[in-house]
Amino acid sequence: MPALKLLRLAILLGAAFFACATGARADDGGPSYRVGIFYYPWFATPRSDGHYAHWQQGGLAPPAAVASSFYPARGTYSSADAVVVEAQMRDIAGTGVGTVIASWWGRGSFEDRRLPQLLGAAARHGLSVAAHLEPYRGRTVASTEGDIAYLRELGVSDFYVWASTILPDAEWADLNERLEGVRLFANTNLAGRAAAGGFAGLYTYDVLLFDGPLFPRLCRQARTLGLLCAPSVGPGYDARRATADARVKPRRAGATYDGMWRAALRARADLITITSYNEWHEGTQIEAARPGRGGYLGYDGAWGLSGVGAETSYLDRTAYWVRRFNH
Repeated sequence: MPALKLLRLAILLGAAFFACATGARADDGGPSYRVGIFYYPWFATPRSDGHYAHWQQGGLAPPAAVASSFYPARGTYSSADAVVVEAQMRDIAGTGVGTVIASWWGRGSFEDRRLPQLLGAAARHGLSVAAHLEPYRGRTVASTEGDIAYLRELGVSDFYVWASTILPDAEWADLNERLEGVRLFANTNLAGRAAAGGFAGLYTYDVLLFDGPLFPRLCRQARTLGLLCAPSVGPGYDARRATADARVKPRRAGATYDGMWRAALRARADLITITSYNEWHEGTQIEAARPGRGGYLGYDGAWGLSGVGAETSYLDRTAYWVRRFNH
C-alpha cells in the first residue's frame, strides 16, 4: 500500500478510536467542526531544526528578541517538536474548536513536510485538519487542482484559498464543478466573487480590515447566493515588531474579540473561522502569551485577569464563545 494511503488510514483509525473512546462529539461538549482556527506550522529553532525560522524575521535575534509584539508562553518553539504540537492540539481541542486550518505553501514546502505529524496529533485529539492554501510562487488554479488531489490522499477535504480572487473566477468555477467530496472556501468579502468562482463558501481572514459590522450583510448575501458564510473573528492586530506595518487594532482587554464573536453570531454564520491560533507576527494569536515585560505586550487586563492568570485568557474565552455558537 502506498505510504500516503497508509498515513491516511492511520489518521482515520486514530480519529475513530478517539471518537469511540470519548463518545459522540455533539453530546459530550467536545470539538465543534463548525469552528476552525488558522494554524501556522512554520516555526523552527536551532535545537530541533538546526536554525531559526520565522522567530528571527526582520533581523531579530531570538530567543531574546522575536518577530512579534507578544512573547509566547512556550518561548521560541519548533513546529516540528512533537511535544509542542501535541500540546497545541490539546489547547485547541480544549476550546471546543474542531478544525485546525493549517497554513500550506505547496508540495515539498516547510509546512507540507510538517503536515503528517500535525494530522496525527490532531486526530488523537478528535480534531479535523483543513488546508489554508497560500499563494506560493507559481500557484494557479490548475496547480491547485493537483494540490487538492495530493492533500485528499492525506484525508483533507476542506480547503481555504487565500487570495483566491487574484486568479480568474471562470477557472475556479470550472474546477469547482469537477471536484467532488471536498469544499473550497474563497478568501473574499465579496459574495458575488465567491459565487462566480463556484466556491462552497467564503471567509474573510483579515481581522484588521473586515470587522464585525460587515458580517451580517456578508452572510445575508452569501445565503442569498447559496454559499456558506464563515467570517473570521480575531483578538486584534499588531505587526509592528515583525514588519513595517504600523497599523494596529488594539485588543481592548478582550473587547475586540468579544465584539467580533457577537457580530458573527448575530450574522447567523454557518461556520466561524478564528484568526489565529499562532500567527505571532501579526499579533492575531490566541496561543498563550507570557505576561508583558521586556517591551512585549501581554494579555494583562483581558477579562479582568493579569499576570500568569491572563496567559491563557484568549483560549478560555474561545471556549465560552464556541459554546454560545453551538447553542
